[in-house]
Amino acid sequence: MNPARPATPPLRLVAWEVTRSCNLACRHCRAEAHPEPYPGELDNAEARRLIDSFAEAGSPIIILTGGEPLLRPDVFELAAHARKRGLRCVMAPNGTLITERNARRMSEAGIGRCSISLDGPDATSHDAFRGVPGAFAASLRGIEFLRRAGVGFQINTTVTAANLHNFKDIFQLARDLEAEAWHIFLLVPIGRATSLRDQVITARQYEEALNWLYDFRKGTDMHLKATCAPHYYRILRQRAGEEGLAGQENLFRAFGMDAMTRGCLGGIGFCFVSHTGQVQPCGYLELDCGNARHLPFPEIWRDAAVFRKLRDQAAYKGKCGECEYHRVCGGCRARAQSLGGDYMGPEPLCTYIPQVRHA
Repeated sequence: MNPARPATPPLRLVAWEVTRSCNLACRHCRAEAHPEPYPGELDNAEARRLIDSFAEAGSPIIILTGGEPLLRPDVFELAAHARKRGLRCVMAPNGTLITERNARRMSEAGIGRCSISLDGPDATSHDAFRGVPGAFAASLRGIEFLRRAGVGFQINTTVTAANLHNFKDIFQLARDLEAEAWHIFLLVPIGRATSLRDQVITARQYEEALNWLYDFRKGTDMHLKATCAPHYYRILRQRAGEEGLAGQENLFRAFGMDAMTRGCLGGIGFCFVSHTGQVQPCGYLELDCGNARHLPFPEIWRDAAVFRKLRDQAAYKGKCGECEYHRVCGGCRARAQSLGGDYMGPEPLCTYIPQVRHA
């Protein structure tokens, strides 16, 4: 008798690249985006069908991303359609194109929150990273328009060797701006960021930065989260245990965490859909799991071989497969691929040695 097939986990979060066009030339851009239109972008009817299919795979939050999502003319119409299907949308613009008018349209379309990237505490550092003079001032202006329109916002920061020394200053800026959240992203060297391999911080610096983030939590009401930094969920449990918060119930209460919170969610509760409909574990891990133009999205989410492998701890190699923190961390699969050449291999920037080895 064949063993029962594991249940397909519900899709909880999907990042949808509604367009790859962008007005900036960020040094770390995974898509190497440029302002000109890209061929093969899903049209309005295809985009609506894709939204409908998301609802068949779970009740995910849809991240409308890019490129620059505000360069897609029907983006507000698509957000409103998602809301009619009972799905929550958030948006990831770079901030420079937000105006008083489109901030109001975000509110009217039901955009729950915008993430604005600030990669330095001032114009000099941020603009150098983003590749366009004036980007910092334009993003702050966009944040003010969001504030007036009543649209919540969070600050995203890509952490590199160049801005690591400004880490605490960026945190303070996010707090001064009264952001709802500060999310840090550890650099994954793909796309344009392949030229920034020397900006990838060391494993030891990585560990220190995530411990700083844990400590920052004690002095703010902002929601703090580390993305592409799955070790944070191991550190969180280690530090919380030292402070007497051991046990899931206490941990979730203290950190406002959902019980499904996990470091790397690619293929487990999250996926990425490109501007042409290609489905991937995440935007940084370009493994073609199927195209939503040609296959029903729920079928891809259920059956893609890459997704099924990512859901199987026994398929992980090296210490990531053996680690007692696997189910809350998992290691960054994109970094394992870009730095180690094997997306199922061990996380290259992890100093932790498993204490309990699983078969």
